[in-house]
Amino acid sequence: MTRIDNTPNERGPRSGNAVEVRGIVKHYGETRALDGVDLSVRQGTVLGVLGPNGAGKTTLVRILSTLIKPDAGTAHVGGYDVLRQPRQLRRTIGLTGQYASVDELLSGYENLYLIGRLLDLSGREAKARATELLERFSLTEAAGRPAKTYSGGMRRRLDLAASMIGRPRVLYLDEPTTGLDPRTRNEVWDEVQRMVADGSTVLLTTQYMEEAEQLAHELTVIDKGRVIANGGIDELKSQVGGQTLHVTPVQAAELPEMAHCLHQAGITGATVSTDAGVLTVQLADDGQLTTVVGVLGTRGFGIAAIDTKLPSLDEVFLTITAKPAAATAPTLVKEPVA
Repeated sequence: MTRIDNTPNERGPRSGNAVEVRGIVKHYGETRALDGVDLSVRQGTVLGVLGPNGAGKTTLVRILSTLIKPDAGTAHVGGYDVLRQPRQLRRTIGLTGQYASVDELLSGYENLYLIGRLLDLSGREAKARATELLERFSLTEAAGRPAKTYSGGMRRRLDLAASMIGRPRVLYLDEPTTGLDPRTRNEVWDEVQRMVADGSTVLLTTQYMEEAEQLAHELTVIDKGRVIANGGIDELKSQVGGQTLHVTPVQAAELPEMAHCLHQAGITGATVSTDAGVLTVQLADDGQLTTVVGVLGTRGFGIAAIDTKLPSLDEVFLTITAKPAAATAPTLVKEPVA
């Protein structure tokens, strides 16, 4: 059940952060699911939390939702302490877990209306909000049917709508679009962006790099219960590797000679893709781009197009999580699934 309240917390988020986590530890027997996690989510932003299966992402969400207690550390959501003020905290958040949790005997509309009323919306407000979200998630035609007749994807969409019905100040989305088709996934993204534009804060765990790139303002990467990286998407891409330069010559037959000339000039790492008709160079720094173009221009090669690209988010994720956790500065949070 989602518990949300729009009543402002008089204390408010501390330091402008809607979520603050410091030194959170959680054990499951001998397994250290979370190992001193630090995390901050700025108010009105989306933080994407990435990590392999079993990294600790869901454990973190459960702690921040007051569903389980940490063994050590502190956490505040909307200014409320997860241990000392769980009742108040629950009424500021929305939660969509990895599996849909709706009342199968009620219709889609009744599920949303009931939750709206439980969140102290008036009858008129609950009705209007339920109708609005049913339409946004393409469930209007099925609104009067019992949820037990819904497909898995439809139940997922209904669960997402339920977590948003009270316009929560802080919303946890734990792999929210798993199993959804591309159109429905885009509908979820649109609704998240609307909520953030209205001032909500979102903590998003996901396995979809495209989803993280589409929604997140910042990323945190967790592995083996520890934060191993964090920052903006472009910042992390830059940290993992420099830009890649793609040069398309006027004459594709000149590609091998172009690569040879760059090698003679001391620029290593140039590769040729004959099929694509492109010369690729890994740039060590921004100044090297000018050097490459200068060398090719001086040798008289005709260049049809030049473009640069940062590493993809998939490449960033694979590179970061391949590093030993102990050798990586703890700046992002990764969590094992409980």
